[in-house]
Amino acid sequence: MPIPQHRRPPHRARWAALAAALCIAATAVQAQPVAVDLPAQPLAQSLNALARQSGVQIVFVTDIAQGQQAPAVRGTLEVRDALQRLVAGTGLVVRAQDARTFTVERGGTAPTGGTPGAAGAAGAAGAAGAAAGATMSEVRVQAARGEDTAYNAASTASGTKTEAPLRDVPQTIDVVPQQVIRDQGATSMQDTLRNVAGVGLSHGDGQRDQVSIRGFTSIGDQFVDGFRDDALYFRDLSNIERVEVVKGPAAVLYGRGSSGGLVNRVTKKPGTDVSDIALSVGSWADKRAEFDVGRAPAGSDWSWRITGAAEDANSYRSQQFLERQAIAPSVLWKPDGATSLMLQADYLHDKRVTDFGIPAYQGRPVNVPAGTYFGSANARDADTSESTVSSFTATFSHRFSDTLRVRNALRYYHYDLDRQNTLPAGTTNEAAGTVALTRSGVDRRERGVFNQTELIQNLRTGSVAHEVLYGLELGQQNKDAVSLTGGTLGNVNLWNPVLPVAPLNGGGAVSASALNRYLTRALYVQDQITLSPEWKVLAGLRYDRFGQETDNRLAGQSDFERTDTTWSPRAGLVWQPTAAQSYYVSVSRSYQPSAEMFALSATNTAIKPEQTTNYEVGAKLDLLDGRATATASLFQLERTDIKTTNPAQPTQLIPIGTQRTRGLELSLAGELAAGLQATLSYALLDTRITRSTATDAGQAVQGKRATITPRNAFSAWLTQRLGDDWSVGGGINYVGDRFANPGNTVTLPSYVVVDAMAQYRIGKATTLQLNLRNLFDRNYIVSAHGSSPNLNLPGAPRNAMLTLRHSF
Repeated sequence: MPIPQHRRPPHRARWAALAAALCIAATAVQAQPVAVDLPAQPLAQSLNALARQSGVQIVFVTDIAQGQQAPAVRGTLEVRDALQRLVAGTGLVVRAQDARTFTVERGGTAPTGGTPGAAGAAGAAGAAGAAAGATMSEVRVQAARGEDTAYNAASTASGTKTEAPLRDVPQTIDVVPQQVIRDQGATSMQDTLRNVAGVGLSHGDGQRDQVSIRGFTSIGDQFVDGFRDDALYFRDLSNIERVEVVKGPAAVLYGRGSSGGLVNRVTKKPGTDVSDIALSVGSWADKRAEFDVGRAPAGSDWSWRITGAAEDANSYRSQQFLERQAIAPSVLWKPDGATSLMLQADYLHDKRVTDFGIPAYQGRPVNVPAGTYFGSANARDADTSESTVSSFTATFSHRFSDTLRVRNALRYYHYDLDRQNTLPAGTTNEAAGTVALTRSGVDRRERGVFNQTELIQNLRTGSVAHEVLYGLELGQQNKDAVSLTGGTLGNVNLWNPVLPVAPLNGGGAVSASALNRYLTRALYVQDQITLSPEWKVLAGLRYDRFGQETDNRLAGQSDFERTDTTWSPRAGLVWQPTAAQSYYVSVSRSYQPSAEMFALSATNTAIKPEQTTNYEVGAKLDLLDGRATATASLFQLERTDIKTTNPAQPTQLIPIGTQRTRGLELSLAGELAAGLQATLSYALLDTRITRSTATDAGQAVQGKRATITPRNAFSAWLTQRLGDDWSVGGGINYVGDRFANPGNTVTLPSYVVVDAMAQYRIGKATTLQLNLRNLFDRNYIVSAHGSSPNLNLPGAPRNAMLTLRHSF
């Protein structure tokens, strides 16, 4: 990342001495070839992308990359060879410092004007002598590493499945990189997704990650490394390199769902040396430990990495607790530069109180302290959610030639959930000032396997270049669910609830029991077309055959099955008048099966899938010589064939509902000045149910706004490096008012939350970081259920977390 150097004489001597030491120590290093796939783009972006693809460190002064355009480089190459192709004709030279570190420098000159160039030992020593009494101008050094250390990402793994530059993708894709996650002290998906415009938070029944994107619920639109991960649980970030949010339909590559978009977690992978451990303590007795250790021995075909975390915490919410353990080992085998096999495993255990939040009174969440819990008096025994998730992934890739490569990835997962809860979902008696608490529960057992086979071909038709992706996806999921209903436990006062003791019966009697099977068979093709340096086209099409079966086990209930065949297209045109500007227009479509990710029933089996179409125009700009990026998009999303009640027969559903979102999204991320990193985002969303026969809370749903979606939302986070040892940061998160239920009878007021951070570096390998959240101790509602007026979760009061991190 760019490193500011203060204007004082010793620094010039340091640079000269460093140059001398590097030149004396530097020897020719013969590295193993790696698969390189770099489009034509600004040189700084290519250097960063090459570092990510090869797992080496590339160090260069940012000034030398300004205004430099790198050519496309593809093939199985040694890193040094790839670097030399990138800098050919620029006057820059490549030097190897060791097997995993390279510098890119101006050729044939000693360090002058504060630039740490690479000259001979004598020249460097002479520069050191001349530095005495001189004043060094400010220098920025870019350290391109295998993981993002900056706030702006250059490429995406989610938009095209080919690690394409973000500027080449005619669709909005927001990336939350590792450095932002660390600086904010984020430990959950909710923490991370606050940085993304257009994302609304749901509390997910107190037991899962759930968001809305551009006004559309995304309950099943969680992915990991491009695989569907729709099990219902709270994810951990200890094994996550970055989080990518694809806005708008993405069925062209990912299949069903993704009406408003999807969330893809990119995991940490072997291939670099890393040794990192972090210990955190925070408010409400929060204790968390993380580790990340990996080795990639020089000259070896094998590398490995293992990450893990353990957390034990109480909460600002009465009776709440969290117990969590995670571990994720992985190993990479690269027998040659063309072939690799990566094996990954992941295990997560999470136990907590199931918290549905607080009820509403007269159109607002009831005014009680943030810690007030509406559940059972013995919640730690009677209102718990315990989930266990494990997975195994094998990814094989082989490059046949510079123009043809194949990838096959297989993922198996196993998910268990035992949930019991007491919640304020019953009748609210506003005259008496009471709400009914009800008991329920669910046991889920899921097993799933997906296989993706993809062939990537680079070819030319005359002067037109193509990168074609051919894909085949096969998948099967078995989802076994038993639902329990315990009835009303009691009525409690809205402002001073005296909680009843719940029986330890798992949530009540069995009300539903079924095994649901989901079968995915899909073919897809995508072509990234370069018509000229200024004009590019992205086009794709996916064919899905999705089957669903529901086997009911309760007496008197029928079994159901349905198979849908759908086509999901995407097309976009990109205009890049300069290397720093990109403008696009695109259209895409996705589908959602009638039962979504739940059971078929008599009311939904005969209903065709819902469809969502997105029209979008936008711009992506590289600013400050690639150190920052800005994006803007205007879009319209329309979802049709939504299930709604048949007015002629209320027990039936008919596919006539329509929902529309029109919006504007803006973002800015990167280094805005020396040592100043920032990420900012804004969303303006006009969401409407434009057609529906449904009613909610006595109100017609037609014409209402989508739930848990603010019209205006803004977030900003900035960090500033102060000298060599200190960094400070802070952020603001504004969320406009939202509606808790489809009838829009309960409003969740707007809020502003301010956070702060200070970090001190102890030596070269240790940092101490303090994060303060909700600095001004605001009361607010952070999330809601989205379909009920009474399930609204208060946000956390002012709190702190202190983290000691050591790299070795």
